[in-house]
Amino acid sequence: MREFRRDPVIGRWVIISSERAKRPFAFVKYEREKNSQEECPFCWGNEGFTPPEILAYRQPGTQKDTPGWWVRVVPNKYPALRVEGDVIKSADGIYDKITAIGAHEVIIESQHHDKDICDLEPQYAEYIFRAYRDRIVDLKRDIRFEYILIFKNCGYLAGATLSHPHSQLIAMPMIPVRIKQELAGSYKYYEYKERCVFCDIINFELSQSKRNIIENDDFVAICPYASRFPFEIWVLPKRHCSSYEAITDSELRSLASIIQVVNKKLNLALDNPPYNYLLHTAPLKQQNLEHYHWHFEVIPKISNVGGFEWGSGFYINPVPPEEAAKFLREI
Repeated sequence: MREFRRDPVIGRWVIISSERAKRPFAFVKYEREKNSQEECPFCWGNEGFTPPEILAYRQPGTQKDTPGWWVRVVPNKYPALRVEGDVIKSADGIYDKITAIGAHEVIIESQHHDKDICDLEPQYAEYIFRAYRDRIVDLKRDIRFEYILIFKNCGYLAGATLSHPHSQLIAMPMIPVRIKQELAGSYKYYEYKERCVFCDIINFELSQSKRNIIENDDFVAICPYASRFPFEIWVLPKRHCSSYEAITDSELRSLASIIQVVNKKLNLALDNPPYNYLLHTAPLKQQNLEHYHWHFEVIPKISNVGGFEWGSGFYINPVPPEEAAKFLREI
């Protein structure tokens, strides 16, 4: 199969070329590096190696910054952005710059040093996604912030420097270009059809059963039609909602459950690959959008991005999403 496919949200084209998978080293197997528990600042007993916690769900009777927590949120010790200061926009000749104001936090997902999210008890996995919601709700009170990105890097090749399961949050004083593209593309679709493009994707994929992997009452996981990467997955809420922080408690349980299954399937299918996941949600000051739909994107790191991709903005995916979804459904 060789096809150009167009992403219906932002209009990006990808090349689906299954013949590319026949090349030597088309898929690269990376081991996930392991740090020892003794040197890990995220393990129980090492709380003093991190900044003081901002939020923690913990055993009753245990004290702040001591063992006994299930999920713990702390400021990043080496932040990309800092909370202190004002947002100052200025010119540098023909260039523009803004002071690097923001928040950079680490969500330590478990006291267990070597358990992936699929290995946690369901209620403890739910705490991770609850922490995302609670931190967004708190940080959106700061009028300096325009957008909050939550992401996870698992494995060195996915950008992680520590192997203890954790994700990160960055609040920033502008909206990222990728989110602007999604907002503009989904708005254009809505203007023409008076429907949310993500809702249409969900309904179509569930009716076709070609690229859907798993669903529950509240969520569906699919391999998107114009997948950029092998085994790329989107997890979307069935209820139209543009802002993640509007998720209900029952939806949190459903989300944790489907992410656990997706993670387990990827681990079994690809032998515990490094991966990223990203939360795309509406800007903090643009709520209740009829044309936008929050979602998670999960990207295993099993292929390389080369010169053609960087030069053209096109991606070449050697695994048709239909084949990836079928394999994941059946595993």
